[in-house]
Amino acid sequence: MQLLFDFLPVLAFFVAYLVADIYVATAVLIVAVLIQTAVSYMRHRKVSPMLLISAALVLVFGGLTLWLRDSTFIKWKPTIVNLLLAAGFGASHFIRGPTIVQRMIGENMQLDDVDWRRLNLMWVGFFLLSAAANLYVAYNFSEATWVKFKLFGLLGLTLLFVVLQGVWLARRAEVSGSGTN
Repeated sequence: MQLLFDFLPVLAFFVAYLVADIYVATAVLIVAVLIQTAVSYMRHRKVSPMLLISAALVLVFGGLTLWLRDSTFIKWKPTIVNLLLAAGFGASHFIRGPTIVQRMIGENMQLDDVDWRRLNLMWVGFFLLSAAANLYVAYNFSEATWVKFKLFGLLGLTLLFVVLQGVWLARRAEVSGSGTN
């Protein structure tokens, strides 16, 4: 259910684009992200840093898109988010203590330190690949193709990466609570 909630703004953007144009879709995205942030706050009495960063970038890049009537800004938003995530995960690789990925899923499985670091670097690579793919599609294909890629392509890449990560983890990890330590 949370995954659907997370993708509702992108889905709203896509539908609005099909019905109108990139500018209406951008305005719908801004409203959807603001609603998503408000609902998240009302449900949990806090908003995740990821959602806050994404909302801020939607407001800035979406606002510039609408103000300057230039879709380039909204096309850059997924790349900026992915570069920020790559930087965050990458920085955690060099800071003492658990990496970001270990903090996110470490309660559910056991890995040795080398594998936690490998997994973290895999996420860095994934975010860099997603950032580059977004720019490639944005600058080499039509706006309509980019909009489809934003929903289906980036989501497909994410799902593929998560499945491959699951296979990799299944070979290396011990799931907490499995009774096998």
